[in-house]
Amino acid sequence: MIYFWAFVVGGLICAAVQLIAIKFPRLSPGHLLVGLTVTGAVLNGFGLYDRLVEFAGAGALLPVSGFGASITRGVIEETRRLGWEGLLTGSLELVGLGIAAGVLFAALAALVAAPRS
Repeated sequence: MIYFWAFVVGGLICAAVQLIAIKFPRLSPGHLLVGLTVTGAVLNGFGLYDRLVEFAGAGALLPVSGFGASITRGVIEETRRLGWEGLLTGSLELVGLGIAAGVLFAALAALVAAPRS
């Protein structure tokens, strides 16, 4: 049943963003990306996104809103552990590996792929 709810919740998140994109055509994909990230961060700051992740699993973690929630989770944990210094170091605590992997694979793809002229 967890797969069903992951599919439903992930699909609802994506459908909501698609409806926003249709309703407001002047919003670029960058605007939508930042909006999803900030929404996930704010919801996790209030403790709501963790409940959604417990319910839906990967359906809530895979959209970009899960990335924003992970950043906030890292900041909260590091601030509890280190104090105010956690505000500076916590943002990359949980997501640093994913960012590093993204940069590495993007660099490898740039080396392999031929640019269009």
